Amino acid sequence: MYGAGDVRVEKLPDPTLQDATDALVRVVRTCVCGSDLHPYHSLPATAQGRQMGHEFIGVVEDVGSEVTTVRPGDFVIAPFAWFDGTCEFCREGLNTSCLHGGFFSEAQAEAVRVPLADGTLVKAPVGEDSALLPSLLTLSDVLITGHHAAVTAGVGERTSVTVIGDGAVGLLAVMAARRLGAEQIVLMGRHKVRTDLGREFGATDVVAERGEEGIEKVRELTGGQGTSTVLECVGHLPAYEQALGVVRSGGVISRVGVPQYEQAPAGPALFRRNLTLTGGPGAQRRYVEELLPDVLEGRIEPGRVFDRTVGLDETPEGYRAMDRREALKVLVRP
Repeated sequence: MYGAGDVRVEKLPDPTLQDATDALVRVVRTCVCGSDLHPYHSLPATAQGRQMGHEFIGVVEDVGSEVTTVRPGDFVIAPFAWFDGTCEFCREGLNTSCLHGGFFSEAQAEAVRVPLADGTLVKAPVGEDSALLPSLLTLSDVLITGHHAAVTAGVGERTSVTVIGDGAVGLLAVMAARRLGAEQIVLMGRHKVRTDLGREFGATDVVAERGEEGIEKVRELTGGQGTSTVLECVGHLPAYEQALGVVRSGGVISRVGVPQYEQAPAGPALFRRNLTLTGGPGAQRRYVEELLPDVLEGRIEPGRVFDRTVGLDETPEGYRAMDRREALKVLVRP
C-alpha cells in the first residue's frame, strides 16, 4: 500500500529463514481484513510502500534448526501475531503481549516467514483442497477476534449481548456469543444481507438504526435497561458512544474494533454506572486450539463470511469491493 486507496501487487525476494526458531510458510489462503480499510482510507502517500495482510493459512516449506512442533509439509494456521509461548504473558494466555512477539503485516503474499514458529503455528489435519479452508482462515483473525470480544466481556449462559457492527468480526462475535450460551443477542447493523447472516449465526434481534434512535430501539428490546454486555466491533468513536448508550448499568463493553480515535468518554460515563471497559487484540493461541475442533467437525461454519474470492493479482480490487460494501470479506488465493 503506497497511500490511501493505492494498493499494488509487486514482486519481492522470497522470504528466508533468519533465526533458528523461524518457519517458512507457503500461503494457501489469505484475505483482506476490515482493519486494512483504515489505512486504505488514511495512509499518507509513501515512496516505498508497505506490505499488507495479517491473516493466512498455509503449508510449512522449511523450518529453523530449533523448531520442533512443525515440519515441512504440515498444514498450519497462523494467528495474526507471533509469540514464543513461554514468556510470562504467554503463560497467562495473553499472547499478544508476548515479550518477544509482534504482529504480522505481510501475509497478502505467496509466502511468509513466521518467527517463533513453535509458539505461533497451529497444525490442522487437512489438505490444501479442503472445503474447510475458508473457515480455517477465520481462525487467523476474525473468528478469534469475535470470540475474544465475547470472552473478555464475560458472555455466558443467559447473558444479554449487543454486537455493534455487521462486518465479519461483528457477525462472528454473534456466533461466538451464541456458542458461549448467550440468551439474547442484538445485532446492530444496517446491511440486510449481512444481518440476515447474523440471524443465522444466532442473533435474536437486529437493529438497523444508529445513534440515539438505535440506542432507544435496543433499550426497548431489553426492558429499558440495555444489555449486560456490548461487543464493539467497529473501532470508530460513534460505535463506542453507541456502546455506552446500550450497555446496562454494571455491564461490560468489550472493544475489538481497532480504535480510530485517541479520546473518548471514559470518566463519569463509565464511573457512575459501574461499567467495565475491556477488549483488545484477540490473537491468543488458545482460542485457535479451542475453536479448531468445532470447525473441523462442522459445528460452526465461520467461513460463510467470505463472499468473494480473488487471485493475488486482483487484491487491489478486493480492497475496492470491501471499501464500497460490495463484499463483506474478500478471500485471496495466491
